[in-house]
Amino acid sequence: MTLDAFRNKISPIIDPLAIRLYKFGFRPNQLSGGSLVSAVIAGLSFYLNFLPLAVIATASNALFDGLDGPLARISDSASRRGDLVDHVIDRYSDIFIIGGIFFGGFVSWQIGIIALVGILMTSYLGTQAQALGIGRNYGGILGRADRLVIIFIVGVLNIIYPAKIVWFPLLGWMMVVFAVISNLTALQRFHAALHELNNET
Repeated sequence: MTLDAFRNKISPIIDPLAIRLYKFGFRPNQLSGGSLVSAVIAGLSFYLNFLPLAVIATASNALFDGLDGPLARISDSASRRGDLVDHVIDRYSDIFIIGGIFFGGFVSWQIGIIALVGILMTSYLGTQAQALGIGRNYGGILGRADRLVIIFIVGVLNIIYPAKIVWFPLLGWMMVVFAVISNLTALQRFHAALHELNNET
């Protein structure tokens, strides 16, 4: 079960903050824009091996991404257009952050590409299920919220212990795990969608 599946359970924490932001005049698109800017900063910082800024920017990306949806709901401005913008920004954010890590030399680019493919396919299959009318699929081992939390934690640990462990530093081994688990998650979501469609026939 991924952290994405618990979104409704953390609403009592997120919603009051979203209400406060709304009262201060913030709008969902501003937070979505902040999410993208944070991802660009995180990716560049990973690439330049400036990890303190990278982990802070990753945390900011997660925070903005977690707040734009509740803010849209509270401000009664939720729309399909906003949902589209949010998904596009999330995918570009994934590319910037993950790309920054493997282009920064923490792992080989081949492993990085495999991880990125798994991450993008996981997100695609989640939204494709929604497009087919069987509901958004947040299932599987590793969702976006999980990845951001793991990147933040491992980034901090890599600051504390930057040396390589055999072939890669900690961030590199994290990417190896992402390469395996993200693709498994994509396959899980594919299987779940097929199962739902088969039950309809």
